[in-house]
Amino acid sequence: MARARAGDTVKVHYTGKLDDGSVFDSSEGRDPLEFKLGEGHVIPGFEKAVEGMKKGESETVTIEAEDAYGPYQDEMVFQVSNDEMPDGLDPKVGEPLQMRQSDGSMVVVTVKGIDEKEVALDANHPLAGKALTFEIELVGIV
Repeated sequence: MARARAGDTVKVHYTGKLDDGSVFDSSEGRDPLEFKLGEGHVIPGFEKAVEGMKKGESETVTIEAEDAYGPYQDEMVFQVSNDEMPDGLDPKVGEPLQMRQSDGSMVVVTVKGIDEKEVALDANHPLAGKALTFEIELVGIV
C-alpha cells in the first residue's frame, strides 16, 4: 500500500489537543481535512506527521511550538490608544478583533488588556508557544 509523500493530496481526520487535554480543533462530524503535502497549507509538524502514513493508518503525535505556530513573541503585543479604536467598539479581554495592516491585509489580534487610556492587543496566533498533540487518521491519498 502506498505511503503519503510530498506532492500527494491527502485527506485526514484529526483531533488537536493542548497539554491539559482540552480539544482546540477537530474534524469530527465534518469532512476530512484535505491538503497537498509539501505546499505549507498546514503547520510543518502536522505535515511531517502525515508524510509516510498509509491509508487507514492512525498516529498520535506531539508537535512542539517551533513546528506548530512558533514561539510566543512578546514584541507582538502592542498598545493602541482608546482614541484610535473604532467608535462604538466595546472591546473585552480575550476577544478577537480584525485590524487592517498598512499593506491593506487583515490580521486577527486578541484583546490582552484594557485601561482608561489604552487597549493592549496581541498579534500572536492563539496557539503560539504551545505544544500541540494530534490524533491523526489518514483516510485517503487522492
